[in-house]
Amino acid sequence: MRDLFDKIYKDKGPLGKWAEQAEGYFVFPKLEGEISNRMHFQGKEVITWSVNDYLGLANRPEVRQTDAEAAAKYGSAYPMGARMMSGHTDLHEQLQKELAAFVNKEAAYLLNFGYQGILSTIDALVSKDDVIVYDVDAHACIIDGVRLHLGQRFTYKHNDLESIEKNLMRAERVAEKTGGGILLISEGVFGMRGEQGRLKEIVALKKKYNFRFLVDDAHGFGTLGKTGAGAGEEQGVQDEIDVYFATFAKSMASTGAFIAADQEIINYLKYNLRSQMFAKSLQMQLVEGALKRLDMIRTMPELREKLWQNVNALQNGLKQRGFDIGTTQSCVTPVYLKGSIPEAMALVKDLRENYGIFCSIVVYPVIPKGLILLRLIPTATHTQEDIDETLDAFSGIRSRLEDGTYKRLSEAVMQAVGQ
Repeated sequence: MRDLFDKIYKDKGPLGKWAEQAEGYFVFPKLEGEISNRMHFQGKEVITWSVNDYLGLANRPEVRQTDAEAAAKYGSAYPMGARMMSGHTDLHEQLQKELAAFVNKEAAYLLNFGYQGILSTIDALVSKDDVIVYDVDAHACIIDGVRLHLGQRFTYKHNDLESIEKNLMRAERVAEKTGGGILLISEGVFGMRGEQGRLKEIVALKKKYNFRFLVDDAHGFGTLGKTGAGAGEEQGVQDEIDVYFATFAKSMASTGAFIAADQEIINYLKYNLRSQMFAKSLQMQLVEGALKRLDMIRTMPELREKLWQNVNALQNGLKQRGFDIGTTQSCVTPVYLKGSIPEAMALVKDLRENYGIFCSIVVYPVIPKGLILLRLIPTATHTQEDIDETLDAFSGIRSRLEDGTYKRLSEAVMQAVGQ
């Protein structure tokens, strides 16, 4: 028998083995200053493309005033206890009603956190006899929810309709034997690639297959659709989504999340969501803050218009300069380059230190080996000057990547980790 910790000492994991070189800079970086288009990193001002404050609400004066007044009124503890026991209020109910109306559903229920909430929703919706069918590129929160499932689960190729149908047929064969049902899960917007889930085509499959549809629309809520109600509204199929999920951590620039569905479904979930039944209620200052933010999303379409003005300027500029941004259909702007992890580290250090650009870096195992993904998140607070500087910077780093500069710089890193 071995020591449980042997694996920890011997194998740090694909990312953990780079901790000594990466921590504090490439991972766990410290951005300082007000959440905005320009912040500070290690004492230097940088144009920030790594904050999901899509509509620029985080530091709007009226938002900060609402947050401050609510904190002064209620403190950070109220209400105490889980909502089923002692943490339920009129304002929680009001926010749920307004959220449900905004996303065109009968009812909604508040969740304390997005990650925890979607995981628990999946767990509550299925039993061991049911089958889950989900996109292979689904976010970790969905994957972890699926891992709790004691029954069968099948992944389909990303946004691939043929693969979706193939796996629905497999799921039907299993469900016929077990007497269970089928839950199909997609994202409204996939957070790495920026592609929208093929919601319209998926709901059309309901005519051929018996399944229920859960959509995680963390990146679509507030950014897509005529009113900002998300990817379902954008694609004209919101009514056909059985359970709609969104988080406050993106467009709302806050903490919390919600699910929305028919009243009977919400009634069931609120009595069976373990993450909410046995956890403290969402604090009142967050609830009041969310009400203010939702009102601004509804009544200030100019915020979304400015966001998309910046999105289009950035994405068109990158394409005009020959960059590969994949097939994004959202604000999420991926830039794909070819290179190793050490080259990626040298490239990003150059980008931050010499060009003053801060964006997220994604490498293996999140994406295939040999690829570098630089993910940019445009917001309503960015300026044309920010975009122009960033486009020039990206042209510069691409040249240095192609002429081997970063490969040479990375050799020292490779030697340091014994590669």
